[in-house]
Amino acid sequence: MNTPEGSSTPSGAGITVSIDAGVGTIMVSNPAKRNALTRSMCRGIAAAAADLDARTDVDVVAVRGAGGTFSAGVFIGELRDVILDDDGSTDHLTAADQALARVAKPTIAVVQGHCMGGGWQLASACDFILASTDASFGITPAKLGIIYPRAGIDRLVRLLGPATAKYVLMSARTFGAQRARDMGLVAEVVPAEGFEDSVRELFSELTARSRYSMHTTKALIDQAADPATDPAELAGAWEAAWTQMAAGPDIDEGVAAFLERRDPAFGWRPGR
Repeated sequence: MNTPEGSSTPSGAGITVSIDAGVGTIMVSNPAKRNALTRSMCRGIAAAAADLDARTDVDVVAVRGAGGTFSAGVFIGELRDVILDDDGSTDHLTAADQALARVAKPTIAVVQGHCMGGGWQLASACDFILASTDASFGITPAKLGIIYPRAGIDRLVRLLGPATAKYVLMSARTFGAQRARDMGLVAEVVPAEGFEDSVRELFSELTARSRYSMHTTKALIDQAADPATDPAELAGAWEAAWTQMAAGPDIDEGVAAFLERRDPAFGWRPGR
């Protein structure tokens, strides 16, 4: 999928989508600007996320940047168009964020190189971030005279706590991958040497797991983490999930495979 470009968009900027062995990858590409995000790129990410979520041949969705870097954030030349479009009423970065957050399948941000500003918001909309040791992170609205979008701040506070979130945002400092993991900005850091092998290994593991377990666990965790979730609603979701687990095919297949010392062939699919 290649998104159309406006007149102010850097040449070669766009989004591509590939599918391989059950993994759908959204590739962010703007080589002249360290994969900085334009308005059309944000729109492309939102469309790609919805498309991959609907596809039956995709079990896991990955987001990554081309050329060994994730994203330098929003393209400064289109800053207003990206976050203040339509007279300030449309934030295309947050629309892309929300589209990724709505994906029911496991979503992983694969981060190398720079992951700055809006790049981190995009990555953090995924279920978790897998970072290379050569990755660096920074959230820098204080350098630009703006405030970070609400979705990004809300997530930052949930992950880091209020004090550390303020420190990250107000200082606008850049952090190495291990420091970012210690703070809670990323879930896991793996060596730059052999990084692609580590990514493939993780994808292979995820595509072999029970889709029922992953989809349902994700939905329950997201509900539990949302402060707006009604406790009665969450309790109902848990009851429904427990009932569905008992009646579904994966529990019997998982137990049988364990006892027979073989790899399980889980049969559950979304919508069944």
